Amino acid sequence: MGEKKHICKNKSEHTGHLCMLASSNRFDEIKCLTQHPKFLCFNCGRVADSDKSLCNPMPLD
Repeated sequence: MGEKKHICKNKSEHTGHLCMLASSNRFDEIKCLTQHPKFLCFNCGRVADSDKSLCNPMPLD
């Protein structure tokens, strides 16, 4: 089987995405960005208030 490819749709903002914040143990920032989630990352399944916090976002509704 092939390796699953993860795509970041906004690489210039990647350092602020939830996956990068989690890998840097910046959980207080994550809490602020996930209070009222409206988007889901198609790559990792994390949810966030804004699509700008995710690599490959899709609306929850």
